[in-house]
Amino acid sequence: MPKPHGFSWEAHSDGSVVITHQGRAAGTLRGGRAAKFLAEAEAGDSQLLMARWTGAYKHGNERAARIHPRNR
Repeated sequence: MPKPHGFSWEAHSDGSVVITHQGRAAGTLRGGRAAKFLAEAEAGDSQLLMARWTGAYKHGNERAARIHPRNR
C-alpha cells in the first residue's frame, strides 16, 4: 500500500487539533483524543498517523486491487 501524503495538522489554543488533507478539513479532534494524537504525532510517521485518525487510509478496495491482472 502506498504511503499517504498531503496531510497536515494544526493545534489550536482551545486544545483542539484540526487535520487537513490537501488544504481541506479532514477531521477535528478535541479533548482526550487530541492529546493522544499529539503524543503519537511526536513519536511516529505523521502522515500515516493522520490518515489513520481521519479514517482515510483504507477504503475496502484493497482486496479487489490485489487480484487485478495488472497487479499479479
